[in-house]
Amino acid sequence: MKIGTVIKRFFVPGIVITATCVFKYRCMVSPRAEVEVNRWLSIGRKTAISSYTKIKANDGPLSIGEHCSIGTGCFISADAAGVAIGDYCMIGPNTSIIGNDYKYDRLDIPVCQQEKTTKGITIGNDVWIGAGCTITDGVEIGDHCIVAPNSLVTKSLPPKTVAMGQPAKKIFERR
Repeated sequence: MKIGTVIKRFFVPGIVITATCVFKYRCMVSPRAEVEVNRWLSIGRKTAISSYTKIKANDGPLSIGEHCSIGTGCFISADAAGVAIGDYCMIGPNTSIIGNDYKYDRLDIPVCQQEKTTKGITIGNDVWIGAGCTITDGVEIGDHCIVAPNSLVTKSLPPKTVAMGQPAKKIFERR
């Protein structure tokens, strides 16, 4: 880990990050959230990030649109391919959005030492992701979708889809 990252994570008070986000992005970030403000991060106006949420954009672009609400205890991580969240999205508490994966095809090397892969994640506008969901790398969620609580999204969802389950499957279409 780079020394600058260590200093930002452990020695910069949460209230300083909150003030930085208010002035730089015009959004509200809880002082108890862990948001790494850097060149890769972009947050839209009037977005609210709740306490105990971790947002990591160390290795790739992470953009969050305007008027979004990110619940308590969420984890959002971007890698080289990035994570993009549209405008007017609601992300329920304890949701994980993870923009990378590991290869696991070789048995002679532990999984944690194998190559990391990244395809990116795109979440459209006006998307509601319920509490406890997991969104995996390579997924695109179309505009106006709803993902039911505790769902595991492993494949892309077309616009206006309501999905649920593990793995998440379309149950009907919004009209």
